[in-house]
Amino acid sequence: MRSDHSLGDLLAELLDETPDVDLSATREYAHNGTAFAHRTGEESIDLRLGSEIGEAALRTPDTRPSSRGSDWVSFTPKAWDDMAVDRLKAWFRLGWRLTE
Repeated sequence: MRSDHSLGDLLAELLDETPDVDLSATREYAHNGTAFAHRTGEESIDLRLGSEIGEAALRTPDTRPSSRGSDWVSFTPKAWDDMAVDRLKAWFRLGWRLTE
């Protein structure tokens, strides 16, 4: 099932749940001075998940290694269906928590 959301809509919702996030002009999301997400395109994002979770995440659809290193995963779903939305929300929240 396709969602009516865009990455921008979803990120706006997530920012309501994750306090004290700094968003730079280059669309990098940071908490406590540490970047944990970087919007690399209109519908693509790199997320900092840690190397172990990142390795597992690479076995899910629409992911690839990020140029930012082994702690990061690039995520570009073909559609924002329920599964893609769930992964984005979980990974964004995890990245935010890892900066605490």
